[in-house]
Amino acid sequence: MSIWKIVVLTALAVLVVAWAALIAYNKGRAAGRTAAQEMAAENQDTRSLFGDDVPVRPTEQRLIEVMPQAVIVTDRNGQVHYASPGSVQLGLISGGRLNSREIEDILTQAAADGGVREREVQLPLKRSIFPPLDGKGIEAGQSLPSNTLYLRVRIGDIGDDLYVILIADVSEQRRFEAVRRDFVTNVSHELKTPAGAIALLAETIGDAADDPDAVRYFAGRVTKESKRLTELVQHLIDLQRAQASQGVMDVERLSAVDVARAAIAENHVQAEARHVDIRLSVNGRPVSASEDDEEQPETPTTEGKGGNESVKSEPMIMADREAMRTAVKNLVENAIHYSPEHTTVAVGVSEHDGKVIIRVVDQGIGIPEKSLDRIFERFYRVDPARSRATGGSGLGLAITKHCVQENGGRISVWSREGEGSTFTIEMPQAPTDAGGNASDDTGDTAEPTDSISPRP
Repeated sequence: MSIWKIVVLTALAVLVVAWAALIAYNKGRAAGRTAAQEMAAENQDTRSLFGDDVPVRPTEQRLIEVMPQAVIVTDRNGQVHYASPGSVQLGLISGGRLNSREIEDILTQAAADGGVREREVQLPLKRSIFPPLDGKGIEAGQSLPSNTLYLRVRIGDIGDDLYVILIADVSEQRRFEAVRRDFVTNVSHELKTPAGAIALLAETIGDAADDPDAVRYFAGRVTKESKRLTELVQHLIDLQRAQASQGVMDVERLSAVDVARAAIAENHVQAEARHVDIRLSVNGRPVSASEDDEEQPETPTTEGKGGNESVKSEPMIMADREAMRTAVKNLVENAIHYSPEHTTVAVGVSEHDGKVIIRVVDQGIGIPEKSLDRIFERFYRVDPARSRATGGSGLGLAITKHCVQENGGRISVWSREGEGSTFTIEMPQAPTDAGGNASDDTGDTAEPTDSISPRP
């Protein structure tokens, strides 16, 4: 073989080796770029949406905690992967699965079309999941537990066979809408009824002008309806005054017993007309209900510097006299109106744990459980037919609630149909006066026992 052939073959081998090396180098660079891209993509998936240095898991957990909706993450079959604390309280999960057929139906639809589905559902509830009410009954503004839960449910796909369920509890919103509808209906009825009656009676008087007896009768009816309309307007004014009285009340140191006696005195004529006996007690001891009786109830003996000495004092509060008198007067008036004849209304004043408690207890028809959380609403009527027979405007308890709350107190109701009702006002006890006299606020005073059937 000639030298030239050897040179050519050698050159070809060198070229082949160089070509192979170049191909291997290019493949290595491509593989390196792919690995880097995959690593970058992986880092991108694991980084937080809110910043490169934000931890993912703690941020996700905190985000779910501050969301107004409850959150549940499931697969398409309803198997739960995650549930926020708020969703657990709704009782929608059992055995690691959704237990609501309505929500499962929405999940199935969202999984079938891959879209986002939103719907409001109503779920029946058992009362047992709510804490029991205390012995004082329903406080004004407090709602009774409902047997129906209204939920706004939104479901969408968030990953490989993962679906998020966002749940908003709109039960309170639906209740408020029902209250608003009832208020409009009730106020329209209360205003239209006497106005319409007056117009009709006036027309009747015109037709019966030749009959003096008929004219006198229907004129009396006009007077009655006019008084009813006037009372309604006055109560509306009182309610507006009670709502707008914050900051302008004439707060002073008052005897709760004097307030109770004044309220009883204003209802004395009505009580006698219905043969209802009103009794007053202070710390469980019967006292005179008359404002003319200056007798003061004695407190247990207290120890002074010179030994044991007996002092006389009454439960004292810091409040507006007129507002508190109106509040107690309305409660006593209601008790008289809704009590059968020849029964007793008990008004009790007591001190306990730094509070002054005023209770009005009757032996009347009672209030249905479903209405207990609504009787403090304006114009709300438990039984419209009976309310028309007993009179009143439907505003008395609303006025009482505002009078008590604006003076820093609370009012609650306990009632059972056929067993009567108990309304309880709790006011902070007034501090010791300049003379050093003070009611015993150590909490040792026993709860009052009313002179008629006991209430919780």
